Amino acid sequence: MVHDASERRADQDRGAEDLAEVAFRHVADDGTAARRWWDANAAEYLDEHGDFLGPADFVWCPEHLREADARLLGDVAGARVLEVGAGAAQCSRWLATQGALVVASDLSEQMLAAGRGYDEAAGVRVPTVVADARRLPFPDATFDAVFTAFGAIPFVPDAAAVHAEAARVLRPGGRWVCAVTHPVRWAFPDDPEGLTAIRSYFDRRPYVELGASGAVLYAEYHRTLGDHVADIVGAGLVLDRVVEPEWPAGHDRTWGGWGPVRGALLPGTAIFVAHRP
Repeated sequence: MVHDASERRADQDRGAEDLAEVAFRHVADDGTAARRWWDANAAEYLDEHGDFLGPADFVWCPEHLREADARLLGDVAGARVLEVGAGAAQCSRWLATQGALVVASDLSEQMLAAGRGYDEAAGVRVPTVVADARRLPFPDATFDAVFTAFGAIPFVPDAAAVHAEAARVLRPGGRWVCAVTHPVRWAFPDDPEGLTAIRSYFDRRPYVELGASGAVLYAEYHRTLGDHVADIVGAGLVLDRVVEPEWPAGHDRTWGGWGPVRGALLPGTAIFVAHRP
């Protein structure tokens, strides 16, 4: 679930608290801020980005790398597949059309509910489960593949727990694929043309938005490339490759800090492909 700073605003119509401060700072957040934010902004997010993501397409990132072309999950026909941080479950619907036995899970009940409007348009409906990616309600070794496209990992302080849960529910030989904001992007302003670094790449303080009461309204966590690799390996997984999609010629959509100007020079997405031995 990729988003941009222009979207990260409290939803006043839903009675959300006024935004009082935006900063990079350590805060006491156990990840529940993500549930509140996505529940409040599900419809607005899909209004903004639904056309780009499609009702039943599998788009890995703002560079518009599609699973139909990349095949990072391999052959999914007949495979049991779990999506975590599924949002409106667009990727899962596409997988179902390819013969996968797929389940879509997300922390936000409202995000999954908003996505059900796509079922009729796509002619495909997949099972959905409201679940924290750090505490998946599935037995060990249930799935042949688990994946997330910008879901879960950026929004929790303990991403290692997401990797560990993915490893737990994977069958031996099963694949874990996760797309995240490229760590290099963290050093640059949230501007598609921002090409001057303004923060240290090693500054791991999360981006947070605080309400007038001091409550965390939104939090997004930065990890270096080494941090991501350490979390994957620490979960007992084998890292097979790291994909850094290039900005494609003719793709002129701007999405927050992703766009053709910056994309021509800097990576915006990192996709980690791993498997359980």
